[in-house]
Amino acid sequence: MKDHGAHPRKIDPTQGALLGDGTTNLADRVEIGPTPLAFAEWRAAGLALPDLARMRAYRLDRLRDAIAARDYGGLLLFDPLNIRYATDSTNMQLWNAHNPFRAVLVCADGYMVIWDYRPAMFLTEHLPLVAEVRTGADLFYFDRGDGLADAARAFAGEVAALLAAHGGSRRIGCDKPMIHALRALEAAGLEVMPGEEATEKARAVKGPDEIAAMRCAIHACEAAMAEMEDFARDAVPRGSVTEADIWAVLHAANIRRGGEWIETRLLTSGPRTNPWFQECGPREVSEGEILAFDTDLIGPYGICADLSRTWWLGDGPARPDMIDAMRHALDHIRENAAMLRPGVSLRDLTFGAHVLRPEFQRQKYGCLIHGVGLCDEWPLIVYPDHHVPGAFDAYVLEPGMTLCVEALVSPEGGDFSIKLEDQVLITEDGVENLTRYPFDPRLTG
Repeated sequence: MKDHGAHPRKIDPTQGALLGDGTTNLADRVEIGPTPLAFAEWRAAGLALPDLARMRAYRLDRLRDAIAARDYGGLLLFDPLNIRYATDSTNMQLWNAHNPFRAVLVCADGYMVIWDYRPAMFLTEHLPLVAEVRTGADLFYFDRGDGLADAARAFAGEVAALLAAHGGSRRIGCDKPMIHALRALEAAGLEVMPGEEATEKARAVKGPDEIAAMRCAIHACEAAMAEMEDFARDAVPRGSVTEADIWAVLHAANIRRGGEWIETRLLTSGPRTNPWFQECGPREVSEGEILAFDTDLIGPYGICADLSRTWWLGDGPARPDMIDAMRHALDHIRENAAMLRPGVSLRDLTFGAHVLRPEFQRQKYGCLIHGVGLCDEWPLIVYPDHHVPGAFDAYVLEPGMTLCVEALVSPEGGDFSIKLEDQVLITEDGVENLTRYPFDPRLTG
């Protein structure tokens, strides 16, 4: 096998043998990560880089603590975002999301095994916390056909043997198994418990290096947003520019900085902003229109930067009703963010939140606030009319949680919507807004 660490070519000759995040300074390395453009921008901004080895150890400790608290022998993970959290490795993440060929077992004693795609088992060689690399977790029909049941039994047997050696319990948390996998695990004598609750709560509280990585990812996202805004403001007056043309700039700028993908297509213009959740399409954008978007962007280090802004495109003034809606949306996210601090219950946030005016109630967003990390994560803070007693009432905010504060001000039957979203950090004594991108002064009045 090729020695992926031996090539002498550098990606940044000013950094030495290691980059600032502790990764190898080699252009031919297997590990993905930020590009020289991202590192240069972060250096200019004075951002501290994460120590990735320390971040990975923190995450494994969080999972081990979750396992111990529930008296599990281990956690068996199929969700590619949970696998990323446990190992910090990637392999065709979007394809894996609908063809689950990878799995990770984190045992109670910290012993960690990954089952990967057979031709790509070298992808975790740079990760010392991964103790073993195997293959055989591809338990979906396209790959296994009518041999699926036998493959599932073999996989379950391996899991059971690993738990006997490293787990101390036959109770196992499992996040998103395919049906054959679940049945085979139970047939092997394991007590399979819902593992998603454990992983969501483990991921909810970020360590210092995860927070540093998130600051970097948000900075990269906002640099990409600036490129998109510059393009839109320059190109729209010249005509024949589509929503897709504008949205493509954000994708390209994210990838250029070492970002990974964008989870949705939520950019629309003019009357297509109302109702919200229409997806970016071929509509040509004109001057004198609203352009609104939600980044839902997975940036460098696999960290989500989930930011929303609404812009007025044109030299003329925005309509008074649009300015009024924008101000109302700003009140919504600012007042709701001001409530955030350690110890506040999710229930109190639901029932103490800023109240949207009646004309904006029917088309309001799906939540007030949600967690964010490798993607949108627990906790979820809902509007009062969506409250389900007991679903979230037992929980309070903790230092290290990172959240997104949402606003959708969308008049029913109207021809525009205002979409805003900031990403924040719960500190020891309050909240810090991690978002720096300005709001459009053309709409704030």
